[in-house]
Amino acid sequence: MPARTHPLSRDVTFDVPLAKWTSVRVGGSAEALVKPSHPDVLVQTLAIAKTEGLTVSILGGGANTLVGDAGVPGVTLKLQPAAEEIDGDEITLSAGAAITRLITLMKQQKLVGAEFLAGIPGTIGGATAMNAGTKNGECMRIVDAIELATADGLGWVTGLPFVYRHTAIPQGAVVTRVRFKLERGDLALSQQKMDIDLAYRKRTQPLDKPNFGSVFTNPPGDHAGRLIESVKLKGHRIGNAQISELHANWIVNLGGATAKDVVALMDLAQARVRDASGVTLTPEVKRIGVFE
Repeated sequence: MPARTHPLSRDVTFDVPLAKWTSVRVGGSAEALVKPSHPDVLVQTLAIAKTEGLTVSILGGGANTLVGDAGVPGVTLKLQPAAEEIDGDEITLSAGAAITRLITLMKQQKLVGAEFLAGIPGTIGGATAMNAGTKNGECMRIVDAIELATADGLGWVTGLPFVYRHTAIPQGAVVTRVRFKLERGDLALSQQKMDIDLAYRKRTQPLDKPNFGSVFTNPPGDHAGRLIESVKLKGHRIGNAQISELHANWIVNLGGATAKDVVALMDLAQARVRDASGVTLTPEVKRIGVFE
């Protein structure tokens, strides 16, 4: 794959800076960035990577991803939006589609059930893999089936195990499409729930600065933000990365931050919280690439 002449040359570019593809706007370059033009191209890419022993990283929408400053070796996949399917109360979207597209189609089809995803950035594939959600719901509760690509081909699966902020996607598989099962219901109440949730986000989250959302998952019976604030780290800055002054479980890029800055803040928050309370905070953000 690293060679400049390759069977997938139409879908691959080399030495691509990735910071602009992530919501926190930090990180190095992809050795090879592949945007598959068709699911078959994705399967072929995975097969080549397997044969050549290349690492495969998935960028998704970059909303919950931290890219290492030294870049990402091997293959970085960025899936694109593709055809949509609507069948009664079922909506099927490609992994590369934005989460907001599900909300739009839900409204158009006069369905309810995915309100908790309104306002969450990123793609359908990322939301499914990390079982994205809020206190009001989680993605996998409304997923009926998932199409996966592997080096051997494409296939639909159901009943994948999931827990808080994690779905057990098989090793080496990539989500390509997701079928959601919604329902008929009170449309006015549905809109009211989304309006309340979006207003809350605007009041409590630093949406005006580059970020990747919640940094740590909430430990059972507590909140990561409360724990970080309790050890006086709210507003703490390392380099040009800062633990948000608005929400302590968010790290923002003040301009020119590096992945090293962000990791240093994450490590500091984990150490301070662990020392003070015995709680080990678990990162929600996914790291890809090489960190110096």
